[in-house]
Amino acid sequence: MKGNFEFRTRKSNRSLWVIECIDPNCNWRLRASKIVSESTKFVIRKYVGVHCCSLLNRNANHRQATYVVIGEQVAPQYVGVEKGPGPKGIQTFARTKLGAQISYYKAWRGRKHVHTLIRGSPEQSFHILPSYFHVLENPGTVTRIEVDGESRFKYLFLAFGVAIRGFRYMRKVVGIDGTFLKGQYRGVLLVATTQDGNGQCYPLAWGIVDSENEDAWTWFLTQLKEVIGDTDELALISDRAPSIKKAISIVFEKAHHGACAWHVAQNIKNKFKCADIMGSYWSAVNAYRCEDFAGYMTEISHRYPRVAEYLENEVGFEKWSRCHYPGLRYNITTTNMVESLNSMLVNARDFPYVALLDVIQEKMSKWWNDRRIVAMAITAPLTPSWESEFRPRFAQSNGRHTLQLNPVTYHVKGGELEGVVDIFNKTCTCKEFDIDKLPCVHAIAAAHHAQVSVYSLVSPYYTKEYYVLAYGETIYPVGSQSQWDVLNEVSLSNNTGD
Repeated sequence: MKGNFEFRTRKSNRSLWVIECIDPNCNWRLRASKIVSESTKFVIRKYVGVHCCSLLNRNANHRQATYVVIGEQVAPQYVGVEKGPGPKGIQTFARTKLGAQISYYKAWRGRKHVHTLIRGSPEQSFHILPSYFHVLENPGTVTRIEVDGESRFKYLFLAFGVAIRGFRYMRKVVGIDGTFLKGQYRGVLLVATTQDGNGQCYPLAWGIVDSENEDAWTWFLTQLKEVIGDTDELALISDRAPSIKKAISIVFEKAHHGACAWHVAQNIKNKFKCADIMGSYWSAVNAYRCEDFAGYMTEISHRYPRVAEYLENEVGFEKWSRCHYPGLRYNITTTNMVESLNSMLVNARDFPYVALLDVIQEKMSKWWNDRRIVAMAITAPLTPSWESEFRPRFAQSNGRHTLQLNPVTYHVKGGELEGVVDIFNKTCTCKEFDIDKLPCVHAIAAAHHAQVSVYSLVSPYYTKEYYVLAYGETIYPVGSQSQWDVLNEVSLSNNTGD
């Protein structure tokens, strides 16, 4: 192929293959036959490797440069990576490495072929999905497959046992969202994630459904509820899609639902064309005290009354405002933690489902290992991100005048705002201590006056100890399909449990 010489098949059957140069006057030829009649392997019996035909017979549009051949030649460039060369890259490969000129369409088909070689076809993926779930050797892992009345795939759910157990060391704020898949059968990838003690994404559960409708979300959230529970401490953050809101109201009776403040901001800009009010809006979102919030809302109301009415009546203050939220969402006001996961998988969204789940497993395995190493090396009491947030507060607390009111309550003056701190109940009238569960400058000053360690006032969710425990276990790979030990009766129709 590199020399642009084409060949034709003179004879081909189950035991013999003979090819020769396309020029009948050329001596180039190859003859191969089976090693033995029962074998599937062929051995070359005769080969004349020198062409004596005219150079005019050379053809860069090689007839043997099929999309199958091109795909098999370029396949090594796709092993161990998510993306690999695109059609234009394959055209360049064929021209420079194989000496063949191929069309964009043939390169596209070659890319599709190599995807099937490396990752399997969508049909194969559906077939082996129950077996894949069966061999996930991670204790406590929860898998579900939902099928329709004709035993055809409908939904799937996956939550690694390691992540389920690690959730006890997380703030109970869970972001949920979906992203469209781009493979042959489309679908939507659903994800539920929280943040670890260092502010990083901590995926809890994954799902694949037909679309973001009420039935699909209800099914996914029902599975999620089984692994994370339903308590007053739990906060669920999402966009304001009606299907999600309805599903949460059906499945979760105790958890509090909050709206992603970024999505609300986008709605404001698109609906009211008032990007210049965003500064006041975000100040209102992040306000700890209702008095401060009211001031920002007054600014918004004076300039854009319809926006203020939308935020209060259509969205509801309790859905997007930190100070009005009925539960605990700490400093988490958006679903950015979910969006970052969706961005991470952008190159795998057209993979067959099992190949996509493999990418998810590999990334989570790497995260768990890398973060475990980081956690074990920490020397400070808190995780790096919160230690860096906490230290400036020490400096700001210096010079504050502290007056003890009773054994646990202190009045701290100085700075722009005074605060009354209860070091037993871990509260302050500035509300930062109450909401973030991290001592504010007033609480730090009170702790110094009371000769109490400020770290004793910090929520354990921010500590090195919890960070280490969250990543203390390992997520193991499934391995190659040839190594799977699967019972014959495992199938789509009966794989509906763990």
